[in-house]
Amino acid sequence: MCLGIPGQITAITDAARLMAMAEVSGVRREVNVACVAGNDLGALVGQWALIHVGFAMSLIDADEAAKTLEALRDLGEAQEALDQMAASDEALA
Repeated sequence: MCLGIPGQITAITDAARLMAMAEVSGVRREVNVACVAGNDLGALVGQWALIHVGFAMSLIDADEAAKTLEALRDLGEAQEALDQMAASDEALA
């Protein structure tokens, strides 16, 4: 089963490579936005997306993001994924 976790796009980091910074429950990670990019990459800043293996797979609204994060926390799956993301960020630092 694949798990997409809601993250909010906070900045475009490399427009040529379609890369952006996304924040997922306090963890910031660079993600590829090719799947959700339109003509104006700047319009993605502030948007919520489902993030899976470093890609923003689809855009969702803030209400859907909050409900999904709550459900994932209840299931305990989000914390495991966030721990893995944080560990990979530490390994890259």
